[in-house]
Amino acid sequence: MLIRLQKHIADLGICSRRKAEVFISEGKVKVNGELVTKLGTKVNPTKDKVEVEGANKPKTKESNVYIMLNKPIDYICSSSNEQGQSVLDLLTKNNCIGTACPAKPEGRRRVYPVGRLDKDSEGLVLLTNDGELTNLLTHPRYEHEKEYEVIIDKSLTKDAKSVLESGMNIDGILFQGIRIKKEFNKGRKTIVTIILKEGKNRQIRKMFGRLGYNLASLRRIRIGKLKLGTLPIGKWKLVKKDDII
Repeated sequence: MLIRLQKHIADLGICSRRKAEVFISEGKVKVNGELVTKLGTKVNPTKDKVEVEGANKPKTKESNVYIMLNKPIDYICSSSNEQGQSVLDLLTKNNCIGTACPAKPEGRRRVYPVGRLDKDSEGLVLLTNDGELTNLLTHPRYEHEKEYEVIIDKSLTKDAKSVLESGMNIDGILFQGIRIKKEFNKGRKTIVTIILKEGKNRQIRKMFGRLGYNLASLRRIRIGKLKLGTLPIGKWKLVKKDDII
């Protein structure tokens, strides 16, 4: 999926979309090593490497903020709420867990969601203003793991498991294989824990759906080293970079 370069820069948490347009116009942005000055340029967030001169690294280490949030269903991972309630709306003092709960968690710099989690999915979302870390976690070349717990409507067959782990081509899009970590039956439903290193748009739902499985729920429980644990739904807490990678 292609998106405008300035939006991708903003999604990475490097700067605002308007500031990104300034950087592009000033010749300070490179895509895959090539200088780009056209504002209408579109990029593939999962494949293209974007560099912004003087803006990829924060000025001071203390300016970095790292937040883990347990996203409820119906919230979107976006820096705005134009299309629905954003996870940023949940970053209130009352929703904070822990002893250090600032009134404004992002301080002087705004935080952004790292990657996406579907509106109809729940679980771990990481928010930060560290553009370098965002790039490390979202670009497929670095192969950082993301772990999910999926509840499906019937048992996972041996053949289905083999296809899921081998990878699939769906409507001309190649989805890399996922690793089945564990599975167990719970009544008429089956709970499957899976690990992704890629994470294309709605990949899990599309792969299971193509094999005839209906997802009752999808919950992300880990990003890199960071685990959701017992954090309540809708709550957030500050974490350290060392907790993530």
